[in-house]
Amino acid sequence: MAYDDTLAERVRERLGGEAVAERKMFGGLSFLVHGNLAVAVSGDDLLVRVGPEGTKDALARPGVRPAVMGTRTMRGWVRAAGETLDGTALDHWIKTARTYTATLPPE
Repeated sequence: MAYDDTLAERVRERLGGEAVAERKMFGGLSFLVHGNLAVAVSGDDLLVRVGPEGTKDALARPGVRPAVMGTRTMRGWVRAAGETLDGTALDHWIKTARTYTATLPPE
C-alpha cells in the first residue's frame, strides 16, 4: 500500500529533531521517536500510538477507528482518517503520540 506523501511531509515537519527516524514498514512510512514507533502514515490515514490507557478517549474523536493489521487489532493504537487531519487534529495526534512514547524507554 502506498502512503500519502503530503501527509508524511506534514508529519515530518511537526516531529522534526534529531531523535526522529523514518522507516518504511506496515505498508507505509513510520516515524520513530527515540527508537520507539510513534506514528505511521498508512494510505491517507495516520496510525497513532496512544497507549492502552488512551485508546478509549482517542476512539471517541471523529474519524478515528481501531488500528487493525491483518486480523489483529493493535493494542494502544488508533487509525485517524486522513480527511479529519486538518492542522489542529494533526497537531493533537502528534502531541498525543509524543507524550505516550516519552513514557517508554529509548530503543
